[in-house]
Amino acid sequence: MIIEKFSIGMGDRFAHQGQAQLRAVIEGRKLGLEIVPVWNKSNREHTIVKTEPASLRGEADAAVQALGWDGPYHVDADHINLTTVDRFLEASDFFTLDVADYVARPTAPEEIARFVSDAGGLIGSLCIPGLEHPLEISEALARATAAKFLYAMQEAGRIYRHIRERKGRFVTEVSVDETDTPQTPAELLLILFMLSRENVPVQTIAPKFTGRFNKGVDYVGDPARFEQEFDEDLAILAYAVKEFGLPQSLKLSVHSGSDKFSLYPIINRLVKKHGAGLHVKTAGTTWLEELIGLAEAGEAALIRKIYRGAYSRYEELAAPYSTVIDIDPAKLPSPDEVDGWSCDHFAQTLRHIPSNPAYNPHFRQLLHVAFKVAAELGTEYTGALERNAEVVGRNVTANLFERHIRPIFG
Repeated sequence: MIIEKFSIGMGDRFAHQGQAQLRAVIEGRKLGLEIVPVWNKSNREHTIVKTEPASLRGEADAAVQALGWDGPYHVDADHINLTTVDRFLEASDFFTLDVADYVARPTAPEEIARFVSDAGGLIGSLCIPGLEHPLEISEALARATAAKFLYAMQEAGRIYRHIRERKGRFVTEVSVDETDTPQTPAELLLILFMLSRENVPVQTIAPKFTGRFNKGVDYVGDPARFEQEFDEDLAILAYAVKEFGLPQSLKLSVHSGSDKFSLYPIINRLVKKHGAGLHVKTAGTTWLEELIGLAEAGEAALIRKIYRGAYSRYEELAAPYSTVIDIDPAKLPSPDEVDGWSCDHFAQTLRHIPSNPAYNPHFRQLLHVAFKVAAELGTEYTGALERNAEVVGRNVTANLFERHIRPIFG
């Protein structure tokens, strides 16, 4: 299965916004933007919300049928490994192989030596089209990169083969974004060579970029440095396709890609410069738009209840996301203060418009990771979504189209 050139990953915690999300993609098509929707949900999210992967497939299929979508679409088993993949096999046709836990695992010395020998053609000074200077790869660098990443890429091979033995056509993504430091161009090239040795037909790869890609808020870091990295990574991918026999469809995937408004002009420009494809994952932003829509609809008691629960369980909710949130508890309003807000003020504080004086990124990040609180409310929460489907859906569509699809792909 070949992934299309441009695609957008859309998370939907509570499986109520499939049509609203697809409407955003349809709005893009009206502007000539051919973007493929990819509905994604991780094992952790299914476990928290108490759903099964089949529900996401059902949501995607129903949205496609209801809106008459005649283009391709995918359902992503997001961030899976060998212990979690089996529950996704039937429902998914896109698998994001998460091997972060295997980075820096000890690798047998003979395996490293064999890799360094196989990579002999890459050692030295490489002239790669698109790079300003030759890429220098020493034997020591190849050895160090293998010590850090070889076991993880072998694990990606094991996961891929496990799926292949049980499934026909599917798209393979490899995630290496949840590591301690960004990969250099040389490391990314060597990682792709490792995947080629494992015969993994990787079509999207999510490297770790410089800076912070926190959940639900804008990029924190040096945009100029990110631009250089992204530019170099695109050149590396094109070279790897040619030299390693990887799929022509190989493209970069930007994880935690929602709300990175300061980076979208850079990404847009560089993708066009290289004639490259792109996959962007926008997961939890839809859940935040649900809360904004519920605030606009006047569901005051419910949104205040969710915030009170989130505030009181801050440490529990934040812990699994510690590497992708930066929340200063001192800048969180107290639940008693929020109880005194109007619904409009709640929405303005949550909506990601940095120029709005009411906007609070700490408030937004806390609620981003607090969907567990809403999940525990069951039909009290989902019933509110159904009662206010029009206003909630309007916010979901506008956010995905106006703030994401148009600036990234337009």
